[in-house]
Amino acid sequence: MTLFENIKPGARLRGLDGGGIAEIVQVARFGADALNLVFRVNGRVAERLVYRGEETAFELVEAGRALGFDADGGLLRLASEAYRIRLAHLFDPYLAVSASQIEALPHQITAVYGEMLPRQPLRFLLADDPGAGKTIMAGLLIKELLIRGDLDRCLIVAPGSLVEQWQDELSEKFGLRFDALTRDQIEASVTGNPFAECRRLIMRLDMAARSDELKAKLVAAPEWDLVICDEAHRMSASYFGGEVKETQRHKLGKLLGTRTRNLLLMSATPHNGKEADFQLFMGLLDADRADSDGSRPGIPI
Repeated sequence: MTLFENIKPGARLRGLDGGGIAEIVQVARFGADALNLVFRVNGRVAERLVYRGEETAFELVEAGRALGFDADGGLLRLASEAYRIRLAHLFDPYLAVSASQIEALPHQITAVYGEMLPRQPLRFLLADDPGAGKTIMAGLLIKELLIRGDLDRCLIVAPGSLVEQWQDELSEKFGLRFDALTRDQIEASVTGNPFAECRRLIMRLDMAARSDELKAKLVAAPEWDLVICDEAHRMSASYFGGEVKETQRHKLGKLLGTRTRNLLLMSATPHNGKEADFQLFMGLLDADRADSDGSRPGIPI
């Protein structure tokens, strides 16, 4: 480190002023090559602008202090508060509940905090009755992961009729803003890939399932931290004539599983009574644990 970088408050320099050894009081940097110095010489306070190269005429008599208490206190308080919030979940294990406009029910607490959060990475099927509050559970999961710093990019895939409901629920109850993917948004995208530009999106299931272009954009975009698929039973496949019949929705589900770290499937009717079809559906979560013939048990619900 050169003398120019070593000029700090408290340093004593010879050659800065003709009156004698100057004690630096304050240093203001203008870019990498200019310093404005306020210094004291024999009880007199003076100021001088010094450019890089001029320090060769100076002699460092005494180095300045390495640490000081003259930084911006507001920035310190801001950093401390940010760090406190980042660690808040250690002192309040149900922080998302108290920070949201909801009254969580016991089965919702058990599902989110007892089953989903401890699983990292998460590959989970949330199968519950209609009206049990699966959207609430998903919102709690999203907010908890955000609070803990484990989530930045989140994609929700839902039937078209439920997209606005998802937006309203997440906004009103959890203070989370999600954009609904539209054709206009795709055309107005600066890079041509809204999946790369937006960190929180809600996408219509059939819009993506029927579009090879959107699937290609999903592959080209960075991976998601969490993908949630509502009414996930619509992504199921079936056996017919001894062969697997895959729908476009099922192919989309397989693609989404490869583009995310955490995958949550939500459905009130995950099982259609055919075990082989159910194993194909569970293969969306973990293809290695569901044989093509459906002979092996799937992942526990």
